[in-house]
Amino acid sequence: MPWLVLGLWVVLLAVVAPFAAKLSDVQHDRAVDYLPASADSTQVAKIQEQLPGGETTELVLVYHRDGGLTAADEKAAADQVAAIADRHRLVAEPRGVPSKDGTTLMYPVASTEPGTDEKKRDALVDDVREVARSEGGLTVEVGGSGALATDASKVYESLGGPLLYTTVAVVAVLLILIYRSPVLWLVPLVVAGIADYMSMGAAYGLNQAFGTTVSGQSSGVMTILVFGAGTDYALLLVSRYREELRRVERPYDAMKVALRGCGPAVLASSGTVAAGLLCLLAADLNSSRGMGPLGTLGVLCALVAMLTLLPALLVLLGRRVFWPLVPAFGSAPKQRRSLFSAMGSSAGRRPLAVLAGGAVLLGALALGAFNLPGSLKQEDSFVDKPEAVAAMESLAKAFPEQSTQPISVIAPTGRAEAALATIRENDGVATAESGRSGDGWTEITVTAKSAPQSAAETATIKSLREELKGSYVGGPSAEQLDLRDTNDRDRLVVVPIVLLSVFLILVALLRSLVAPLLLVVAVVAVWGAALGIGGLVFGPVLGIEGTDPGLGLLSFVFLVALGVDYGIFLMHRMREECLGGAEPGAAALTALRTTGGVIASAGLVLAATFAVLLNMGLVQLVELGFVIAVGVLLDTFLVRTYLVTSASVALGRKVWWPGRLSRAPEPPPGETRVRERAVVG
Repeated sequence: MPWLVLGLWVVLLAVVAPFAAKLSDVQHDRAVDYLPASADSTQVAKIQEQLPGGETTELVLVYHRDGGLTAADEKAAADQVAAIADRHRLVAEPRGVPSKDGTTLMYPVASTEPGTDEKKRDALVDDVREVARSEGGLTVEVGGSGALATDASKVYESLGGPLLYTTVAVVAVLLILIYRSPVLWLVPLVVAGIADYMSMGAAYGLNQAFGTTVSGQSSGVMTILVFGAGTDYALLLVSRYREELRRVERPYDAMKVALRGCGPAVLASSGTVAAGLLCLLAADLNSSRGMGPLGTLGVLCALVAMLTLLPALLVLLGRRVFWPLVPAFGSAPKQRRSLFSAMGSSAGRRPLAVLAGGAVLLGALALGAFNLPGSLKQEDSFVDKPEAVAAMESLAKAFPEQSTQPISVIAPTGRAEAALATIRENDGVATAESGRSGDGWTEITVTAKSAPQSAAETATIKSLREELKGSYVGGPSAEQLDLRDTNDRDRLVVVPIVLLSVFLILVALLRSLVAPLLLVVAVVAVWGAALGIGGLVFGPVLGIEGTDPGLGLLSFVFLVALGVDYGIFLMHRMREECLGGAEPGAAALTALRTTGGVIASAGLVLAATFAVLLNMGLVQLVELGFVIAVGVLLDTFLVRTYLVTSASVALGRKVWWPGRLSRAPEPPPGETRVRERAVVG
């Protein structure tokens, strides 16, 4: 049987391999891949693709000299721009715009040459930067939305290799420390790598079949989930397998018993995580909606691999895989007072005091969320400042009186002149020029009087949208506004769906209303506390200037799904003990003692894998990785061990209400008659 499973996996990998290699071909990180499906800015981006020449790549060349530009500087700038115009097809002849202080010259450049091809766009930006060189004290920076997109895509491209290698290294180190074996750690790590490869092929298939958005962010998180969740399932299975090897002689039989024992909990926990992630399909934001299916694929591929391939390999390798701590048949594990026994004892002695203290601590930590920085601006979204951001900062200093980032208006061609007149009458508009027309639409390029992404520019965008009925207002600043507004909407829609779906799954699994409610309240408290710690760290410690609008929703979905995952491990064992006749209080302490070590190991691995995102080059990934890693650690070492256990002890049988475990067992008939005679006597 193990050889058959191994053979099936070889065939499966042979089938998946060609598709896995193609995932990078369908991965896109354009604005439209992250924007809300129904937003104005998304419609603008889509219509621009249909206009003559296709999508426009907009760049800004910024020439600067501290002491003021010389005539030679202006000639050098004009020559460079002319060379760029000769080499590339530009929308219009570039015109230089000098700053009032004479230190800076701005040349807006736009080209339809790349269209929607991201590789051609990156090649255009690189070539423009090659031509526009700094020399003799004259500094040249290439910015604009096109350059910003290129710099962002290069960061996403760099995520794949480092993200995978760092994740593998972190998991390998932790598994070596946990297993204390020179061989055993390698088996789940190899299986997780195979599961990751399978998830890549499945993600490509999902994209081809349903058009699911694949971005650098979603594919990176999918890898994190495969290794994090997969290693968690491996830890649970290997722990139970080691336990059974002491009682069962043949490894094959021991593995069957182990799978029967922990399989239901692993299936239930992975199902809960998958259900929670799939709730992201209700989001309007393309990036969030695409992350749900990809994250689910990662979890399910990890589940299948860890419940089929891992058992087969462990059985084929036999007991020697545990060397030097080989579990001999008939032996007993060393009895040591574990940390979780001590923690359980303290929670059992004063459950209400522990519960109240933990609740106060989590509430105090959650207050730190009020210290989270404001919305993340484009120029603050990189850990290391790229050239495009440096150009934006130079423009902001040189042209403080006006925006240097265009607002794009798409109006019906029949009403384009009226729209242009309305735009020019707007108090917040500096200039407006009619551009390309085609397919019934006309593009109007607008320059606001205020700085990009300022409160005044935001007000201008909103007023234009109110005044221009039937038209669409987009551009980089409008995109950021739509991202923020849509994330606010998605939180109101997705959060209740996640809570309801997870709660219903827990009710079906635990046959109770109180226990699921306890777990859900616990993970929500963890989420609030983790965000609060983020508020205390992001600005003061890490120097982060803004909060990603999607942080609240994504961190909530992941922490609720993954936190309940660990709760299932604990509660499932607690229910087993109660079904065996143990009182709920004793069952809670036994469950903590027997599963605490595995849950702690799993929590450390999962937190470490998400912490890998802290080394990535985008602030939104750093923030997401930090909040989830901190939340998992809080859940593992505080909420799961102390608070859930304390609440279970305090509630007693009520924790299983209204199921049959909530009622005291009926005494045997013989014992009842003895008691009756004693009362009569």
